[in-house]
This record gives sequence, C-alpha cells and structure tokens, in this order.
Amino acid sequence: MNRRLYVSALAALTLAACASAVVTSRPWTPPVDAGGWSPAEASTRATGLGLPGGAVLADGVRFAGGLTLLTVPSSPLHSLSDLKLTGDGGFVAVSDAGDLAQGRLKLDGRGRLVGLEAFRTRRLTLTDGAPISDKAEGDAEGLAVTASGDLLVSFERDHRIWNYGPLTNLRTPQAVRRPDFPFPENDGMEGLAASADGWRVAGESGGVWDCSPVRCRVVVAPPETPLPDGEYRITGMDRDPAGGWFVVQRLYRPPLDVRARVRRMDEDGALGPVLVELKLPGTTDNFEGIAAERHGDRTRLYILSDDNFNAVQRTLMLAFDVR
Repeated sequence: MNRRLYVSALAALTLAACASAVVTSRPWTPPVDAGGWSPAEASTRATGLGLPGGAVLADGVRFAGGLTLLTVPSSPLHSLSDLKLTGDGGFVAVSDAGDLAQGRLKLDGRGRLVGLEAFRTRRLTLTDGAPISDKAEGDAEGLAVTASGDLLVSFERDHRIWNYGPLTNLRTPQAVRRPDFPFPENDGMEGLAASADGWRVAGESGGVWDCSPVRCRVVVAPPETPLPDGEYRITGMDRDPAGGWFVVQRLYRPPLDVRARVRRMDEDGALGPVLVELKLPGTTDNFEGIAAERHGDRTRLYILSDDNFNAVQRTLMLAFDVR
C-alpha cells in the first residue's frame, strides 16, 4: 500500500467528526507471552460518520456504530491491514508490520458496535518457525479464513500467500497457490477471501483470481496500465454470506482527497452499486480491511482502517448493516 503522509489538515477535519467519550485504559506495557500470544492494552472512542455531506449510504444500508482504536505508539495494534471474524464474537486482524492480532467485539442491546476488548497479539513466523523480523518479509496485507478453518495471509514486496493452519493451533506456515502475475512491489494481493473451494485474490492495482490448492484462474484480467492511487482500488475483500463477496476500495488524491467505498462483487468479478461511500468532510481514512457475517435478517459489515503508524491517521472500525 502507499505510504504517503496525510497532512495535518486532514487530521483536523476527520478528528472533528469523532465523538468525545473515551473508554479509559491502563498504560500499555510490554506483556509476557503466554502460549505464543501476548495481551495488548488499548481503548476505544465512539466515532460517528462525521459532518453532513461526507458519508453516503445506499438504500437498505444503515450505520451500526463506529470506534477509533487508541493505543501507545509502540503497540503492535497499529497498521492493521485486514480483518476477519471468527464466528464467536471475536475478530482477527493482520498488520503490515508482520503482527497478528485478536480481539472481541462489544455490542449493545441493539446490536450496535460500542467497544473492542480482550486484545492479544503475536508475531507472524517464517517457514522455519523464526519470527518475522523485517518489513520486507512481514508486509502482510490480506487475511482469509478457509472453509476448513485455516488462516491464510497474503504478503506484498515478497509476494506470497501462506497458510498458518487453524487460528486455535497456529503452526509454521506453508506456501499455497497465488496468482502467476508480477505484482508491483508495493501493490500486491490486498484482497483475500475464502471461496467455496479455495480463496479469491484481488490485486490492489487490478486483477481478480480464484485459487485452489492446484491452480489459480483469472477472473478479471489485470489492466495493461495498473490502477493508480488516484482511482478506486480494492484494498480488502470478504465472502458475502448470501453468495459473492464484499470489497472495500480506497482512493487517495493528494493532498486531502481520501475516500473509501464498499461494494458487492459477483462470481464473475463484476462490482455492484456503491453501498457505502466515505469522504470528507465526514469520517474517512485509509480503509483496507473488511469482514462480513449474517446478523439477524441483515448482513453486518465491519471495515477497518490502517493508520500506517502515522500520528495524523487513525485506526477506525465502522459497522454497517446491509439488507
């Protein structure tokens, strides 16, 4: 993903859209490992959609709560680049610094997102079991949980997809099929999601593939000219419980135009109408993660932004219900 800095004016506009209530937390301290996982301290602040004229929701879509994640600069709960749900009220996220994080969603009596809790993290490992130690090896961008429960992580720079086994019993990773395509160093496999018999991959600068243990098939061919930052590019993807997929797209045109969209994707890779659009003067940031699950008679979507360890960006989680 692109690492350009957002200017302070963007921070002022977006932070003005936040609610003021803060959940108090203790200062974060280096934790003691337990079973490979370490507890992590964080707090959350309620966050709305911001000023009028920013967020645009399609008919049948409603906002179901939002949060800003607050933690110290040294915490591994920064630069979270994808998100998936674990089916038990929990979530798992991956960072482009090479960390894996877990936590639990806190909902109120109406089912709205009001908090995050029980954070813990661990370092992703190499195939020899050693912890990832540098950015070139640990630039994780995509996350998927297969039908059999295995955790897949896609990386850029060194473009690969690794299977870490079940989340409840992680092991040293094994390489699995990935598209036979020369992705640009910093524009890799940002979209990763489970499919009925494998996993679907979307490249940030274009292209969609369906992969299985034996091959990857082109669904949408990459464009001859890679999509630039100034166009909407897929940065996250998850399976739609009703069939097909949901994707989140990001656009950045310096110095201030930062936008995100949520859309459906069908089996042929075609994108449907925009369900959610986020832009200034409303709440917006570098959205890269998306997760979906059935929630009553609707589908609940959670989208997550990557703060890049940048003081003028935020880690946001927003929830939407789609009819």
